[in-house]
Amino acid sequence: MNKNFLALAITLTLAGMHAANAAENPAPAAAEAAPAAADASDAPTLKSVEVNAKLDQSRNQLSPGIGASQYVIDQQAIEQLPLGDNTPLNQMLLQAPGVVQDSFGSIHVRGDHGDLQYRINGIILPESISEFGQTIDPDLIERMQLLTGALPAQYGYRTAGVVEITTESGAHRHHDADGDDDEDGDKNFGGRVGFMAGSYGTLSPELSLHGSNDLWSFFFTAEYLQNDIGIENPTSARNAIHDHSNQAKSFGYVSYVLSDDARLSFMFGATNNRFEIPNRPGQPQQYTLAGAGSVDSASLDQRQREVTTFGIAALQGKLGTTDYQVSLGQRYTSVNYRPDPVGDLVFNGVAGIIDRSNRANTLQADFSTPFAGTHTLRYGLYASNETPVSNNTALVFPADSAGNQTSTTPISVIDNAPHINARTYGLYVQDQWDVSDKLTVNYGLRADKVNAYVSEGQVSPRFGLTYQASDTTTLHAGYARYFTPPPTELISPTDIAKFQGTTNQLPSNANAATLSERSHYFDAGVSQKLGDNWTLGLDAYYRKVRNLLDEGQFGAALVFSPFNYDQGRVRGVEFSANYTNGNVNGYLNVSSSRAMGKNVVTGQYNFDQDELDYIATHWVHLDHDQRLTASGGLNYNWNGTKFGADFLYGSGLRRDFANTAHLPKYWQVNLSANRDFNLPAIGKTNIRLALINATDEVYQLRDGSGIGVGAPQFGPRVGAYLLVSKAF
Repeated sequence: MNKNFLALAITLTLAGMHAANAAENPAPAAAEAAPAAADASDAPTLKSVEVNAKLDQSRNQLSPGIGASQYVIDQQAIEQLPLGDNTPLNQMLLQAPGVVQDSFGSIHVRGDHGDLQYRINGIILPESISEFGQTIDPDLIERMQLLTGALPAQYGYRTAGVVEITTESGAHRHHDADGDDDEDGDKNFGGRVGFMAGSYGTLSPELSLHGSNDLWSFFFTAEYLQNDIGIENPTSARNAIHDHSNQAKSFGYVSYVLSDDARLSFMFGATNNRFEIPNRPGQPQQYTLAGAGSVDSASLDQRQREVTTFGIAALQGKLGTTDYQVSLGQRYTSVNYRPDPVGDLVFNGVAGIIDRSNRANTLQADFSTPFAGTHTLRYGLYASNETPVSNNTALVFPADSAGNQTSTTPISVIDNAPHINARTYGLYVQDQWDVSDKLTVNYGLRADKVNAYVSEGQVSPRFGLTYQASDTTTLHAGYARYFTPPPTELISPTDIAKFQGTTNQLPSNANAATLSERSHYFDAGVSQKLGDNWTLGLDAYYRKVRNLLDEGQFGAALVFSPFNYDQGRVRGVEFSANYTNGNVNGYLNVSSSRAMGKNVVTGQYNFDQDELDYIATHWVHLDHDQRLTASGGLNYNWNGTKFGADFLYGSGLRRDFANTAHLPKYWQVNLSANRDFNLPAIGKTNIRLALINATDEVYQLRDGSGIGVGAPQFGPRVGAYLLVSKAF
């Protein structure tokens, strides 16, 4: 969009008011209240920190949460995790109710496969192709919310959960490794250096910088990680074979104060991750390659590289009574898989060089207007244009109609998908009506249109309410009609005919285009405070789905492909408890979920016919369905030394033919201790010790069977880590 659009956007005479808070389940440590904005009339020129705080408050007016469920993780809660802000983002989210652990760093929220939307300072970040490469550096997080349930009309596309991240800013106080304010936090420049070392060859230095003056402020963070267990071990052994990983991440935020009521900002980030694909020894050869002889499956050399970069410019502020934010962004993401040319052929019958990439250009605008004293009108738009690329050059053996190899000399097949422009458009309008001091209602409509491999659209009503029954009891409920397009960056159209008569011949000829999911979502919950120490929460949800989206790994590359079930139904209940009393705080989350699908209607070529026939007439569990999931933690501050423990529990993901069985249950317990020390010539330094899977529980996340499941995956074995950090 051009400058005229931005000029039009900021001259609209519309306004906002405080975003409504839904029933909120806080993490062990509640987020600190934002500093009160200074009144411009009190001083001719506001300090940068005061102006930015005022503009942050204005930005917060744009995002409601009526009818949705919220779980808040602030910086202090992050620091109480065993690895602090070295904890991968997916591991942070596993501490929230209803979040299920999977392999490759994947998580599932309320029975969905992925379907998470990430927002940074209210701006949608287009998703990347990678599943197990973490794109976002946790050190940038000042505060994070996971929104689930019946979301307001403002939220679309990825609706299983919305991860709202508020970043550190150079105009804000910076924090030490223990989550407390730095004693020098008000100075114009500062930062933090840190280092982690430990088991499995883990080395991870990190650096963050922040600064500000009267008009400018910035925040920058960079982290490098190397270890020998980049992907989950496919065996139960302590050390994986061929599993080295090098990962680099960076994020930056720069803002310029145009006036007391306007701010121009730019966010950028980059991730470059390289992985060795771990090997399984003792696998039998399935095919014969001329001149290859015997091949040891423990010596294969498969590799994968993932790159994601993004940049977003945003104009945000207040014009009269108008709160607004308009942003333009671009994201590029790619995955490159390189096979072991000999090993992939003799064990799999195909050795494919796979290159996928996607470039997305985005426009987002959000506005807010109060009227009639008790109403707040929020409205906005989103548009994106994506250019996906999917190239595949495969070596395969000729084969007969039964799939039996007929030659030991491979042939090359090029299967490059045609290039398209995938366009997405969305508009929303919603009204927050403060009916009384106790009752708030939010209702609205959302209209979405997608032109990609198929053209689809939907108008989606939303309704939610919160009722403050008493000073200690809050009720919320909501309904949402959802429209969820398939992730364009994961779709890889395959020319089935090219692989007929080869060892990569697909089991079915059906090749229908992946469809958008459409669902009805119902959610209700209650939050109850007990005295000064306890907060309890209970939430129930039900989702009825057509064209239910799921994803599976159907090839050697660790990239998922989407497909649809004709029907789906998902239901569950979540319980949370939080306790705070002086130096002690703790939390517990328990959830039960059931996610089912029936009749595969797209992507059938990835399935054997007997499995398709069974699923066509039976409701089957989704591969990521887990009956019981739990997480919890306990932290204690003993004279400045902070001790922590947390755990994860799962009753087991699905396995076997058509997901008719599940894996055994498992526990993982993590321990930590950290303390600030005044070291000679260095000063205040935080030293942390962490023990991951302290009981050395051996458990499987996947066993290689089930719908769309690749190699077996085991959870981490016991590991010890030392972390040192110094603020300056």
